[in-house]
Amino acid sequence: MGPYKRVLLKLSGEALMGDQSFGIDPLVLDRISGDIQAVLNSGTELGIVIGGGNFFRGLAGIEQGIERASADYMGMLATVLNSLALQSALERKGVPTRVLSAIEMRALAEPYIRRRAIRHLEKGRVIIFAGGTGNPYFTTDTAAALRASEIGAEVVLKATKVDGIYTEDPKKSPHAQKFLRLTYAEVLEKNLRVMDQTAIALCRENDMPIVVFDLMGEGNILNVIRGESLGTFVHH
Repeated sequence: MGPYKRVLLKLSGEALMGDQSFGIDPLVLDRISGDIQAVLNSGTELGIVIGGGNFFRGLAGIEQGIERASADYMGMLATVLNSLALQSALERKGVPTRVLSAIEMRALAEPYIRRRAIRHLEKGRVIIFAGGTGNPYFTTDTAAALRASEIGAEVVLKATKVDGIYTEDPKKSPHAQKFLRLTYAEVLEKNLRVMDQTAIALCRENDMPIVVFDLMGEGNILNVIRGESLGTFVHH
């Protein structure tokens, strides 16, 4: 594991909420952007995919009677809100940042073009991939696996609110045991819900390792990139 030269960081929208039940906690956003600044200063190239669950979840929309494709598009728009907020926080710290959206909206973001994304990375800019894959029926986890493969990242860093993958929810069960290493096949066979199965399968096909780690620990993003043994490592 590590040190890595080019990584894809997957952030959940819920991570931006902090202790709130909705929206973005400015203190959490500032801390995460500080951690990202440290990563860029270390010389690692960084792409980010961010979810939208702090504003809208497609599955919740379906339960409310919204048609699936429409609900998923609404979720994609929520990722754009988070992407713009993160871009603003990073630029306040002097970090050059570009938002590339899979759904075209030229007034807010550049359209996603693979070669342009790679050029931004080479020039030392942080890229935030907004709008998921641009297609309904796919999650932002799958978008992270896809973009990581497209830009030639060495690893997907899945930042969560727990410090790895467990046999069961550690917040609910005192008997939950943490895995230090897993294969893609084990994640799929055990139905471990850390990423959806499409994302895991895509990583397996492209031999893209995944590190699941705790975002809440200050400096953890850089520590994982440097090769410290944090969280759970998923590989062949």
